[in-house]
Amino acid sequence: MGKGRLFLWAVTSALAGFLFGFDTVVISGAEKQIQDIWSLSGSMHGWALSSALWGTVLGALCGGFPTSRWGRRKTLIFNGILYFVSAVGSGIAWDVWSFIVFRFIGGVGVGISTIAAPLFIAEISPPRDRGKLAGLFQFNIVFGILVAYLSNYIIGNLCSVETAWRWMLGVEALPALVYTVMCFTLPESPRWLIVDAKKNAEGIEVFRKVNPGMNEQEIQELAASVEASAAAGTERTSKFWTKRLCCPILFAFLIAAFNQLSGINIILYFAPRLLSLSGLDNALAASISLGVTNLIFTFVGLWLIDKLGRRTLLYIGSAGYILSLGVCAIAFFSFSELKVVSAAIDTAGGAEQVMRIDRGEGYIAPADRERACAEYAAARKALAESTAQERYKGARVSIPAELPPAEVKAVAEQAKLEASRLLGSASMIVLVCMIVFIAAHAIGSGTIIWVFISEIFPNDQRASGQALGSFTHWIFAALLTLIFPIAIKAFDAGYMFAFFCAMMILQLIWAKTMMPETRGRSLEEIEQELYPVRRPVTEA
Repeated sequence: MGKGRLFLWAVTSALAGFLFGFDTVVISGAEKQIQDIWSLSGSMHGWALSSALWGTVLGALCGGFPTSRWGRRKTLIFNGILYFVSAVGSGIAWDVWSFIVFRFIGGVGVGISTIAAPLFIAEISPPRDRGKLAGLFQFNIVFGILVAYLSNYIIGNLCSVETAWRWMLGVEALPALVYTVMCFTLPESPRWLIVDAKKNAEGIEVFRKVNPGMNEQEIQELAASVEASAAAGTERTSKFWTKRLCCPILFAFLIAAFNQLSGINIILYFAPRLLSLSGLDNALAASISLGVTNLIFTFVGLWLIDKLGRRTLLYIGSAGYILSLGVCAIAFFSFSELKVVSAAIDTAGGAEQVMRIDRGEGYIAPADRERACAEYAAARKALAESTAQERYKGARVSIPAELPPAEVKAVAEQAKLEASRLLGSASMIVLVCMIVFIAAHAIGSGTIIWVFISEIFPNDQRASGQALGSFTHWIFAALLTLIFPIAIKAFDAGYMFAFFCAMMILQLIWAKTMMPETRGRSLEEIEQELYPVRRPVTEA
């Protein structure tokens, strides 16, 4: 009964990860409609898409306070409320600014959940199962991602283009409500009760429930070790930014930064567009394969994390990253057809935008009209230049300035079809590499990041350490998502893949030379190893 109860509590807390994954990826099916309906510029489109991520930055920056002050349980309940409000508000958003506000609210919930949920699970789990149980948070993230892809696919086929994006975003309200209700069944973290709330008896009682195999003496010794670690932390200092914490601070920063510098969020958020660049016809359906891969290999990562350890999994993941990203970079530099597909997509989109402006759809300011026309002209020129490359074997495209947008769109779509046909089986290279990339992420950094950060800080500073790792993760995610829509128009996609590949080479070097192994040790044992307490020797 004790193990079943422990698993249920871990799963309930980890459902915050399901909402995290769903909330951050569901936008991939709606982002094009959002850009079209409000005629957003590239920069404004980036702000709309990254608004949730900037919310996560704030949530991660401030989330350590409620997690330490009011406890893990109350913070998780509050997260559920934020998710619910964000889902409803995003679905009924009346303009881009209301959309940004509601997405920002949901992002705050995501940021706080990446602190509270992993901490709660790590602090109730026995050492031998901590990796698997804490990894449930990541499993639920990828499960939420897969459900978001499937939900977008179903809603996109059932609803009209005008309303589909609202349903895609609003449907999250249901799981958010269920999660919030389930959180009321959770106990409080025993380590928080002992260290922060000073409620030793309540903390010991929770330890009894989550460690049914321990006798009373072992329970008391466990509680005493938690008290001792808290006392040692008080003796040393109560400050976070100190020399004694320089190593875990550096480790948390690096693992969180590298997690995003792999390009994972770019791949997930923009999967349909990236797969369209590769010439695949049904990019939305193909992106579902990425979600399935993520789920399967997260299972593998959870199975291996307490067997092989955190560092070995990061070796495996880094190798997969480098291989897949390197091949993608070479493909985009080598195949001129990929450039034609990319230019054709931009040209068709630009023509559609100009036609909407001419029809008077939505509010268009004079500056918006000028910008849209300038981008449309640039896209036409890029398409013509891409088909004029010596290596390109297809028909050369010439688009006279006086050609109506509807006919330009038809020409661009035909050019895309021809380039896709010329690519043949080579169009599968990007899809296969993305599948390998997702598998590498799931088995490596994706599985270990939240587990590792929750393990390497002492009891008295664990919430602050988790907040640092979460903040680093989300500030990099927000910056990359903000910059990507602009960068993808200015640079060849091959440069993007090459940059991420270089970052993963650096990650492999860090894992080999600096990263500690935390497998199979209690949190107090890890603390004692990283921050040994040297007490004066007294003679009898």
